[in-house]
Amino acid sequence: MNKELLESIARQLVAPGKGILAADESTGTITKRFAKINVESTEDNRRAYRELLFTTSGIEEFISGVILFDETIKQRANDGHTFVSVLEKKGILPGIKVDLGTEPMSESLLELVTKGLEGLDERLKQYAGFAAKFAKWRAVITIGEGIPTELCIEKNAEQLAQYALLCQQNNIVPIVEPEVLMDGGHTIERCYEVTSQVLKTVFAKLNEAGVYLPGILLKPNMVIAGSESIKSSAEEIARLTLQCLHENVSAQVPGIVFLSGGQSEVEATANLQAINAMKGDTSAQDNTPWVLSFSYGRALQTSVLKTWGGKSENITAAQAEFYKRAKMNGLASKGEYFGE
Repeated sequence: MNKELLESIARQLVAPGKGILAADESTGTITKRFAKINVESTEDNRRAYRELLFTTSGIEEFISGVILFDETIKQRANDGHTFVSVLEKKGILPGIKVDLGTEPMSESLLELVTKGLEGLDERLKQYAGFAAKFAKWRAVITIGEGIPTELCIEKNAEQLAQYALLCQQNNIVPIVEPEVLMDGGHTIERCYEVTSQVLKTVFAKLNEAGVYLPGILLKPNMVIAGSESIKSSAEEIARLTLQCLHENVSAQVPGIVFLSGGQSEVEATANLQAINAMKGDTSAQDNTPWVLSFSYGRALQTSVLKTWGGKSENITAAQAEFYKRAKMNGLASKGEYFGE
């Protein structure tokens, strides 16, 4: 484990004004997204769409890294260059999703655990050969009647810690993603309670496993009400999110890159702005030690997909849309976004 290397990659990913594009949708997920715009999910269409994103001019001003899917890290652009080299040429770090999705937990069928630890070390070595500099593993926590259970939180936290350690042993920076889902009618207070418990358990397990915290990034949900509940203001989301992070996240972690998790594009940007604006207000939160940025999928891509619609004549307009969303979030990560 090269600690200096891990720390320098982690810091590069949270360089000022930059965040991460999550373009790691599994084939099943991207098929659903394509269905909404009436595009068939063939390998060539998926490749064409990702090429549109990665070749957008100027995105390196706001995007530090891209999380790729297994299929994508092996693909090439039309000019024959690998997608990895297309990104590297822009100074953007290539990353890779290494979990294999979720399955119901045998002890509690309404809850999920993540698959993919088996054979992970070999896969990481293969991805390192493809020049992946960082990885992502997503754990999913559902809020509902009598859930999450402590067992579910423990199991997912243990897996995240094992994954993170294996990444670091292969000199790959792990993004640790414990996502408390927005699905449901729970209040923002309930989200705060569960997110606190999850983060506390995750950091206990990371420490137990001997994970080097300055060489990871955390990708949590914001503290936010369930999608079927009354919407909270950006200020309340920011206040409770910062409070939750201060209580549960080690100051050694260099950066926190939020997931958008069901928020609309503009909401995800506005909430990131509110968090960074409040972070800068010393009366609200003293000495926030981490860079607070983004690792968004849908919140960077929804309008891009709609604009593209699978048609090559729409590529330029779709790229303009992607550049705009990347720029808006880049500004929000510095507390400098003042509306569209």
